[in-house]
Amino acid sequence: MTLSRLTAVQWLVLMVTAATLFYLLSPILTPFVAAAIFAYICNPLVNRLEKYKFPRSLAVTVVMALLFALLVILLLIVLPLLEKELRLLLTRLPDGLEMLRVKLLPRLQPLFGDALTWDSNAIKQFALSHWQSAGSVAGQILPWLSSRGGAIVGALVNMLLIPVALFYFLRDWNGLLARLDRLIPRPLYAKTMKMMSEVDNVLAEFLRGQISVMLLMSLFYSVALWMTGLEFALPIGLVAGMLVFVPYLGMILGLVLATLAAVMQFTTVGEVIWVWIAFGLGQLLEGMLVTPLLVGERVGLHPLAVIFALLAFGQLFGFFGILLALPMSAILLVGLRHALAWYLTSNMYRQR
Repeated sequence: MTLSRLTAVQWLVLMVTAATLFYLLSPILTPFVAAAIFAYICNPLVNRLEKYKFPRSLAVTVVMALLFALLVILLLIVLPLLEKELRLLLTRLPDGLEMLRVKLLPRLQPLFGDALTWDSNAIKQFALSHWQSAGSVAGQILPWLSSRGGAIVGALVNMLLIPVALFYFLRDWNGLLARLDRLIPRPLYAKTMKMMSEVDNVLAEFLRGQISVMLLMSLFYSVALWMTGLEFALPIGLVAGMLVFVPYLGMILGLVLATLAAVMQFTTVGEVIWVWIAFGLGQLLEGMLVTPLLVGERVGLHPLAVIFALLAFGQLFGFFGILLALPMSAILLVGLRHALAWYLTSNMYRQR
């Protein structure tokens, strides 16, 4: 075996080993990978603050405080809205049950006959008895929580690790890059740096595309819900649109909030269905058109490749794999471009 072939085999073994370890350790790597992604996004802002004579640690603290402030603002938008809708739900629940009895029961009785009965008092008594027995339900839930205590604690630790890891990543980001730079084999240095530069450009385009998706979907959901006549169209539309960077979270949270608001505001099922249609159209628009065009085209991925990447990484790594799907696909895209260029100039391609 020649030296070049031996080197290729070694690199292949190294990459396979790294991919296997990443797959096996993905549950505990989640907070560190998430922190690394946030550090990559926020590092330019930290560097800019350093140019204004901010100490590195202070610049990192300022940036993390801004991130925390954005999270607090989002919670201040969502939580009061949710609390208000729940209070309205509890207030209007008796009237809603009576409306269903008057309007829905006569339409269902021809289908089910006398087997279908509606006793509002019995329903209220049922709800009251179960509300009073909440203590016993809690007593049954507590042992289940105790048996799952390790998993719950692990999830909380992972959540708390993200800001800690983010601080150290941001503070030492330039030093970490310098150390990685020294590890690159010198014969491969120029080629590696060229590829890393292309990867950085692709990821920058990915981030710009994702921000465009968030703004466009916020506008779509706000306008679509306003057209249905929903009172809380603007805040719900903004929440649903801004959270599309976490796949499905924005749509699910927005749909739940919009449904609660619609049930409290509207008097017919048809008006609520229009709200559901608005979110259904938004999900189709975002998944089949907006994300593939604004994100996929910016990073050079075909729309079908974007959809396949979301499904494939989600299958392999779960929810967090969906978050990594497009950035990792962009990195693989750069590698495949260089591999294709090498193949087209190699003897393997030119030999007949």
